[in-house]
Amino acid sequence: MEKAAPGPGLTFLEAHVMKALELIGDEKTVGRIRLAGELKIGEGAVRTLLRHMKNLGLIKRTRRGNSLTDRGKELYDFIKTWTAGPVEVPKSPLFLGKYNAGVLVKKAAGAVRYGLEQRDAALKAGALGATTLIYRKGVYIMPGGGEENCLEGFPEIRRRLEDGLHPKEGDVIIIGSADREKAAELGAKAAGLETLKQLHLGKL
Repeated sequence: MEKAAPGPGLTFLEAHVMKALELIGDEKTVGRIRLAGELKIGEGAVRTLLRHMKNLGLIKRTRRGNSLTDRGKELYDFIKTWTAGPVEVPKSPLFLGKYNAGVLVKKAAGAVRYGLEQRDAALKAGALGATTLIYRKGVYIMPGGGEENCLEGFPEIRRRLEDGLHPKEGDVIIIGSADREKAAELGAKAAGLETLKQLHLGKL
């Protein structure tokens, strides 16, 4: 996936590749127009993205659309094993945007310092920022911020995260925020991917 990172002339991010991989894996076969609509990028950018994915051996083209190769399925399974979401998170003073989306990266507490890498990845993806939480001893804490429960007094947010992501000890939840729903989701995915890369260096 690093080979498909943004470069001169490219108008997509690694998070777009991740989302395309997940969508194709979920639905088995997906066409270019559907991908453009889901990724919110132009058809020309989608054609370039698909060409990169094909060159990396992740997809193959058929008459019905694009499907995953064995290598693509392996990466899809890896992402699905280590991540969950996105889930919609209610608007709150805790977060920056009108729309908020949460993703989970399993057992990633040790890969997070202060959440700055996650914030920067979300910003690069067009979000307003990202809030990183670590699930520890049944509460949600800020990385590097002690053991204070950040969601105390916010039962609806906690319910959404637990019903949608099912966090366990040492998991990391990243909430991307933006003024558009898709931007919040993409920001969360970008931050989640950055965390996953730190957790599994050399695997992505």
